[in-house]
Amino acid sequence: MFRLPGVLLLAVGAVVLGAGTAAAADSAPWQVKTASNSYGSSRANYSYTVAAGGQVQDAFVVLNRGKAPLDLAVYAGDAFTTSTGELDLRGSDSKDLGTWVHADRKQVRVLPGKSVEVPFRIEVPADARPGDHLGGVITSLTQNDVERRLAIRIRLRVSGQLEPSLSVEDLKVKYAGNGDATVAYEIRNTGNTIAAARQTASVSGPFGRLESQSGAIADSPQLLPGETWKVSVPVKGVTPAGRLTGAVELLPLVTDAAGSTATFAAVRTTAHAWTIPWGVVLLLVVVVAGLVLVTRRVRGARRQAA
Repeated sequence: MFRLPGVLLLAVGAVVLGAGTAAAADSAPWQVKTASNSYGSSRANYSYTVAAGGQVQDAFVVLNRGKAPLDLAVYAGDAFTTSTGELDLRGSDSKDLGTWVHADRKQVRVLPGKSVEVPFRIEVPADARPGDHLGGVITSLTQNDVERRLAIRIRLRVSGQLEPSLSVEDLKVKYAGNGDATVAYEIRNTGNTIAAARQTASVSGPFGRLESQSGAIADSPQLLPGETWKVSVPVKGVTPAGRLTGAVELLPLVTDAAGSTATFAAVRTTAHAWTIPWGVVLLLVVVVAGLVLVTRRVRGARRQAA
């Protein structure tokens, strides 16, 4: 079962996503699970590979664990990655997989201690983009203007050529002084598969010398095609040697429905920033001042000799 991070809706008319907990889901008076059929009997979620223009028939089961009848709304939504790296589901503003899923009813009534099986179908458009699409089927209970939602994730891969691809965008290097720099950038999933990024970052001086590596960077969350993820990495021990080069390397990580992870060709991007090497500047000032002083003394000595 895919438990929405926003299981409990806390504000009237507002969708509060990423605020729920597994405990909140466990306290719900109902449970939702996949139906047993030709696809399997104990699936945690749904996973399909379908050709564009194809169709899937499946079902889910709603169990009333409470002591009163439940009237639940049923709908589907697109998945997205929140700012905290969690997966959540959209509602009526869905434009992708969420609009392909059609349950055979929009409301379901479940008596106490009973369960109801709800069939649904997925109609993949003929012009659907090849690659991964993620969403979910949602059951929703609204009481006293408070909505609670439970859902099951749907991962659908449209047949066609898979093109895992990540890019680094808006890369910036900032030197704060005392050997501290920051490398900030945005990761964009430019491919058609769900992918995470393993990351390294560094800052170096002219001609690649005096390189300083960042500490360990956590892998990015799984990003859906088209999604972005902002990263800011501190780098210590940077020498302010004039022109600095910040470098970021991304290693795409693609996990299939079976849980196997594959890596693809790394992507490297660089950006530059200028720093004032105050130590060198001070040395030049001392040298110039010394030359000026020596020149004045030589000229003074010549005048006296004349």
